[in-house]
Amino acid sequence: MLYSGVMTISVAVSGASGYAGGEVLRLLAGHPNVTIGAITAHSNAGSRLGELQPHLHGLASRILEDTTVENLSGHDVVFLALPHGASAEIAAQLPEGTVVIDAGADHRLQDAEAWEKFYGSAHAGTWPYGLPELPGQREALKGATRIAVPGCYPTSALLALTPGFANSLLLTDDVVIVSASGTSGAGKAAKVNLIGSEVMGSMSPYGVGGGHRHTPEIEQGLSNAAGESVNVSFTPTLAPMSRGILTTATAKVGHGVSYAELRQAWADAYDDEPFVHLLPEGQWPTTKSVQGSNHAVMQLAFDAHTGRVIVTCAIDNLTKGTAGGAVQSMNIALGLDETAGLNLQGVAP
Repeated sequence: MLYSGVMTISVAVSGASGYAGGEVLRLLAGHPNVTIGAITAHSNAGSRLGELQPHLHGLASRILEDTTVENLSGHDVVFLALPHGASAEIAAQLPEGTVVIDAGADHRLQDAEAWEKFYGSAHAGTWPYGLPELPGQREALKGATRIAVPGCYPTSALLALTPGFANSLLLTDDVVIVSASGTSGAGKAAKVNLIGSEVMGSMSPYGVGGGHRHTPEIEQGLSNAAGESVNVSFTPTLAPMSRGILTTATAKVGHGVSYAELRQAWADAYDDEPFVHLLPEGQWPTTKSVQGSNHAVMQLAFDAHTGRVIVTCAIDNLTKGTAGGAVQSMNIALGLDETAGLNLQGVAP
């Protein structure tokens, strides 16, 4: 719809009481083309948004509605920020012309067997993948009415290594990725291991030994880039910070590949990207530098002793890793300025 020559779209957000839903609303509140319609939740329906998301001052008086198809219908765009397994049923009942953007995992994986192994339920199908910086993804997102937002860990891992695999510079059989994430990645539900006294001053691994649900998603993305199967050893760790991901990804380089070739491949991939930045040599990523923004920063090194490239990438797990990627994908799908609502810099100190 056009108002004063500006395209305006009506947007509904489910799961608005959680971290991901709250972050989607934070970004949409500053989007020049968006009118925020229904704001829904499940157990918190009936509550005032300001009680649960006190930082969203402009929306504080809004009352959360129940997450139903009826409440979400009638909007141009619906964001589903729901637990894994909860999106598919609702999405299937929304009109085909509505742009539905799933921030959960239900529609990310192409392999039904991998979905059933890691998530334990029937596969709901595969939607276009909302990481525009991957080769070919912008074209896949243009005009799309169903979009699967990547997981936060896969966002950082795929951005870190895709240029190497897309240019056949890396070997596919020995990829090791270790990521440290802030506690907001585990969601807003109360958990003993996430309370301040357990987390402050401490780091801990989890999902060790290939058990984390994001492993098949990372392998899927890197395999698509390489054109052949890529095996990944992925270990996530919990860091004593509220938000942010620092990923260190390594892979063996092909015979005779030089550091100059590696750096050029990453520069070619990202020099024109508005949100992904290969830092100048000697400068290394920090999570603080991207906090609250849709930006990703990375640096690479070549370990000649082991013949490996090491890429370190920092993102905000709630912004570039979830809500920012969702809004960026919406912009592309609707033909809006890709950066609309996302021109936020990091926060310092």
